[in-house]
Amino acid sequence: MEEFGITLEALAESIQHDVDHPPLYRDARGNEWNGLGDMPDWLRAASNAGVSPDFFRIESKPAPQPMVGTEKTDIDPRQPDLFA
Repeated sequence: MEEFGITLEALAESIQHDVDHPPLYRDARGNEWNGLGDMPDWLRAASNAGVSPDFFRIESKPAPQPMVGTEKTDIDPRQPDLFA
């Protein structure tokens, strides 16, 4: 950090900015955009090729449901969800 002149305050501000403005769009290569500023080249190129930016929109995950006791009662044990 010394070599590049990065201060702890600048690092903390950058992290807080990322927390306050999470990415809204992501492509398969991991490029992200939070919707602030100019549209990035990767999203502009896709848009010019006829792909809607909504295709790259990141869906927000639903809030986790509170568990009652140690088991969820709404899960059918015959159909386990391996990705939950």
